Amino acid sequence: MTMSTPRARRGAATSFIFITVVLDSLATSLVFPVLPKLIQTLDHGAMSYTTTVVGVFATVFAVMQFAVSPIQGALSDRFGRRPIVLASNFGLGADYVVMALAPSLPWLFVGRLIAGVASGSVSAAYAYLADVTEPDKRAASFGLVGAAAGIGLIVGPVIGGQLAIFDLRAPFWVAGALSLANAMYGLFVLPESLAKECRAKLEWRQMNPVGALWWLLRGYPALLPMIIAAMLLSLSSQGANVIAPLYTIARYHWAPHAIGLLLTGFGVATFAAQAGLVHLVVRWPGERATTLVGLSLTIVGLVLFGWAESGTQFWFGVPFLALGALSGPMLAAYFSRAVSPSEQGRLQGAWTSINSLMGVFAPGLFAAIFASVVHDEGPRSWIGAPFLVAAGMIAVAVALVAWATRYTSEGSGLDRK
Repeated sequence: MTMSTPRARRGAATSFIFITVVLDSLATSLVFPVLPKLIQTLDHGAMSYTTTVVGVFATVFAVMQFAVSPIQGALSDRFGRRPIVLASNFGLGADYVVMALAPSLPWLFVGRLIAGVASGSVSAAYAYLADVTEPDKRAASFGLVGAAAGIGLIVGPVIGGQLAIFDLRAPFWVAGALSLANAMYGLFVLPESLAKECRAKLEWRQMNPVGALWWLLRGYPALLPMIIAAMLLSLSSQGANVIAPLYTIARYHWAPHAIGLLLTGFGVATFAAQAGLVHLVVRWPGERATTLVGLSLTIVGLVLFGWAESGTQFWFGVPFLALGALSGPMLAAYFSRAVSPSEQGRLQGAWTSINSLMGVFAPGLFAAIFASVVHDEGPRSWIGAPFLVAAGMIAVAVALVAWATRYTSEGSGLDRK
């Protein structure tokens, strides 16, 4: 049976976007628990050296994403979302095959380069949803995207951890197969979301990361406090994500399957919060209050991570971080409402560039902090310092958001005055 109505086609396309985010998250989280161990296997280095390598790999990924994301955003505004989403899926599939076959650290490095270039599908997915969703409903739609990523986090780490028991490279093969299968599926079901009359003229100055950020700052100066807050949130989150597997190995001696269970637990909690609460909190208590409370809960979770003296205590921070993730869709909706339909791709490119720019600095910064408080003989008393630094950054973000939205009523969310 073929889909004969626009509504049916749109429903299938929206389902594909949801599945794309699920599979992208799944593919990434499959390999996340095993990457430190694979690096140690290939190079036989000490934990401090492995920490440095993980930081370098994450930085390389972020640099490539920072450089390429504005190009992807500008191209999607000119030629549509569909080709960007599909090319990204095919690219990620090829990347995981390269990493599965990597005989040495330099080949893994090449894999991270490819991943950084190809990792634009989530940004394109946000632009796609912005195209087909009313402005006042975008926070809920973006919350569903977050929930979709949460599904991948639920399933991926535990599968990756279990596969690693048999072969450290098996998760890479599974991740590659999933990405390629999704790309093939999208060839048949994904229509274009951006109408031709809404497409923007392609300008080369929009296709570089500095130009994309300058466009956002120059065109929307009132967003500056929120942009800084988003940068601090991204910097702290990415830094904590890079350190978490290394931290649990060094402090609690966790194996890959234990790290996988942790990430799965976090995914379950995040999915429950974003899928079940976003559409409710948009109405009450409102976007502003939800953003501020969510950021505050993130601080609590990070502090608990940093002070946890046992693996069991470390788990106590998970529900706070999961509820704190509600602030992400609220910020995304705020920025999306600030620009026109023909600028959604550039916005998502700039948004991804901000995250990528923070990803350039986060791995090195947090790896340096962690390397200074860990050594091979055992953890030092301040081994939780990276999480406490991240909590301090988000505290500044809370102050900025509160100030930027101080004249906004609870019932109207974060709309600009």
